[in-house]
Amino acid sequence: MSNTKRAALYVRVSTDRQTVENQIEALTKVANARGWQIVATYRDQGISGAKGRKDRPGLDAALNDAQRGRFDVVMAWAIDRLGRSLVDLLHTIEHLKVCGVDLYLDQQSIDTTTPAGKLMLQMTGAFAEFERSMIQARIHAGLKRAVANGKTLGRKPVEDTAEGAAKAAEARKALASGIGINRVAALVGLRMSSPAVELLA
Repeated sequence: MSNTKRAALYVRVSTDRQTVENQIEALTKVANARGWQIVATYRDQGISGAKGRKDRPGLDAALNDAQRGRFDVVMAWAIDRLGRSLVDLLHTIEHLKVCGVDLYLDQQSIDTTTPAGKLMLQMTGAFAEFERSMIQARIHAGLKRAVANGKTLGRKPVEDTAEGAAKAAEARKALASGIGINRVAALVGLRMSSPAVELLA
């Protein structure tokens, strides 16, 4: 019986303008160097890493096939390809562990076939979640500061009409009450576009 590990690639990009091909090429080289046989490739194109398993068909298929014993190790380019929510990430890791499937993350040089690799994965996941929380906090603070200074959100002015002024007031009130940015944007019809990102500076 062959001892060759069966590897599955999981690749993800956040927008349709990006490509997963570079991730596949890099992981294929690693698999070839280690003598692993790639038996499947799972893709999530144009899907944020913040989304859970139910909103990521590629990840869901990979985890289902892991349960069926179709491969021995899942390979991903980096931890943020697998997930940005610590809760979801730990669920994924635990699922693979129960299935007897290892995890290889190229950019973090993590391989859960070793105890050190398992520990490093948990630590890296915690830092990834912390970084994401800090980014969200800066965005939220920047938007609140901009609204307080009378700036408009989105690509088009919202206060040029009575309806627009009402929306802006509603947004300020919602932000002040602690409602999240995305919910406020959806509530008043504002876009989360590039000006919001610039507020991080």
